[in-house]
Amino acid sequence: MFKRMKDQKGFTLIELMIVVAIIGILAAVAIPNFLRYQAKSKQSEARVLLSGIYTSQVAYFAEQNEYGSTELMIGFEPASTPKVYSSRTFSSTDAYATDFTVTACGNIDGDAGVDKWTVTDGDREPQNTVNDVTGDASTCP
Repeated sequence: MFKRMKDQKGFTLIELMIVVAIIGILAAVAIPNFLRYQAKSKQSEARVLLSGIYTSQVAYFAEQNEYGSTELMIGFEPASTPKVYSSRTFSSTDAYATDFTVTACGNIDGDAGVDKWTVTDGDREPQNTVNDVTGDASTCP
């Protein structure tokens, strides 16, 4: 009888359950990290768009002595169609357009809230004013 059991090959149920448990633990750690990195990569679209708009605004101001109120006016056109941040809003605090604020909104994780990024004439780097990943609730202007 013992000779017959030694000749059998394969895994026991306990060994298989241990492997399944290890895979489950690895997945529980890896999936949240993957989702966080995926959201960060989507946010890079806003930074690139707003940096391009900032550069176009500075060039437009150098020629016209005022900032533009639309992407068409300043000659900005994205290289490809934005996937997440399709809503971009220009605003100014005075009638002479001596300052500007551009806001980009996008829904990163599919919930009701949106992710907001802004760039102004005083800040060269886009700022994340409302972070959709952390659960801040907001709507686009």
